[in-house]
Amino acid sequence: EEEAGPGPAAAAAAEQRREERLRRFRELHMKRYEACKLNSQEVVEEDKRLKLPPNWEAKKARLEWELQVQEKKKECAARGEDYERVKLLEISAEDAERWERKKKRKNPDLGFSDYAAAQLRQYQRLTRQIKPDLEQYEKLKEQYGEALYPTSDSLLHGTHVPSKEGVDRMVADLEKQIEKREKYSRRRPYNDDADIDYINERNAKFNQKAERFYGKYTAEIKQNLERGTAV
Repeated sequence: EEEAGPGPAAAAAAEQRREERLRRFRELHMKRYEACKLNSQEVVEEDKRLKLPPNWEAKKARLEWELQVQEKKKECAARGEDYERVKLLEISAEDAERWERKKKRKNPDLGFSDYAAAQLRQYQRLTRQIKPDLEQYEKLKEQYGEALYPTSDSLLHGTHVPSKEGVDRMVADLEKQIEKREKYSRRRPYNDDADIDYINERNAKFNQKAERFYGKYTAEIKQNLERGTAV
């Protein structure tokens, strides 16, 4: 007698398990595809970030802030309000005080480090004082035309005559610089006739300080030692 094959219920259960495995396999395949896609996108984004300048994030934040400011200005103008006044009303006292401290530290005087740094600070200070005269610029542009923008082949030496106002402004600035230099502390000149009571420059400075504070108390003792009459 032949054995009976699996029943319809067993066959249906087997088919259901097969369909479940195929469904899970397709889900895993889709998840793997999504992971590969996201990973590729992240690799591309990271490559873009690495190619950007180091301060790109700060520049981006700055640009976004400027766009927000422009939008607020437009909104205030549409309402007929003064943007500066509205901005001040939104600033707390603590923020205002912090910004004032930051503004004071923006260009601190770090003292003398080297001549190149001092020259750069002087150049930046002078350029901040320059106020271009657009009217004079237009006159020069009409007078010289393309020659106003010389190249390496241009021969314009001695053709430009500065205005009296420009010369006066330069003289006033030079006089101000001279006056400022005179206030600086200069190294005292060496006196050949002074008594040599030191062994090196450091000892000389120490003796000068001691003389300044205790000289009136030790003057008589010093004179007795010089005369040889000290007891």
